[in-house]
Amino acid sequence: MKSEKWILTKGYVLISFLILSSCQTPNSQENLQRNNPYIFVLGVAQDAGYPQINCEKECCQRVYKTPENKRFISSIAIIDPVSKEEWIFDATPSLTDQIKLLNNQTQRQGDLPEGIFLTHAHIGHYTGLMYLGHEAMGASNVPVYAMPRMNEYLKINGPWSQLVEYKNIELKGLQKDSTTVLNERISAIPIQVPHRDEYSETVGFLIDVNSKQVLFIPDIDKWSKWERSIVEYIQQVDIAFVDATFFKNGEINRDMSQVLHPFVEESMGLFQNLSDIDKAKVHFIHFNHTNPLLIKGSDAQKTVLEKGFRFAEQGMIIEL
Repeated sequence: MKSEKWILTKGYVLISFLILSSCQTPNSQENLQRNNPYIFVLGVAQDAGYPQINCEKECCQRVYKTPENKRFISSIAIIDPVSKEEWIFDATPSLTDQIKLLNNQTQRQGDLPEGIFLTHAHIGHYTGLMYLGHEAMGASNVPVYAMPRMNEYLKINGPWSQLVEYKNIELKGLQKDSTTVLNERISAIPIQVPHRDEYSETVGFLIDVNSKQVLFIPDIDKWSKWERSIVEYIQQVDIAFVDATFFKNGEINRDMSQVLHPFVEESMGLFQNLSDIDKAKVHFIHFNHTNPLLIKGSDAQKTVLEKGFRFAEQGMIIEL
């Protein structure tokens, strides 16, 4: 098993290096040659997107001056070329652009994914469902996988309840630590994590793809508040996408002791004793507009790479 993981990681480090160097999505011919499920990163920004509303700071000015620097809100897709199916994790306010990005990748123009998994009821993680509704595309019975409180929230609160009433979406119940089988190659397990749970519980997902495991936790309070060990999860899985909302303390003009997200600097300190192979599994994601990991070639990006970790990039492909 250990040698198998080394082969995966060694190959992935090369793939990751090439992606980080070129930041290009493989061409159509390369897409057609894929025979195994893979990860496709649909966005990397925090809930409010990048640039963020009413931000006139340099971090957002670089997007206004160069629109190519815009980034969609954090989401990943699992694409199965064998069955020609795909599932996305979180329905963000960037959903319109992300569905187009996904369809360009799969060459399934005009299609929706086979299902949408929701992590929680904060604006960047479920409000994209509105584009499936009566005022937009008027979708039909799109499967939406949600935990019990999240499920109930969508059922009884407008305008989301209208999506259920009009059968634009079909709610599918999840239970923590229970497996949902999607096809013979892919399944997903919701893992409950501590976060601001005003409207719903918050989960990450442990996604099993051809016996390879992908961890997706875009939002969590400090790692110390979780009764489980993120270090042990990283050692267990093959790829880990983890909350990197802020790079370090002092990044925003407010008391960051009240900001419960784990800072990237804190996470790298916690993960410092991992093996080089395990460090390479870690992909930071969910960047606030102030986070320098959004800036290609920044000192922050160089630091993360020098310490052996990775950061997610929009359009990144990870073979499994």
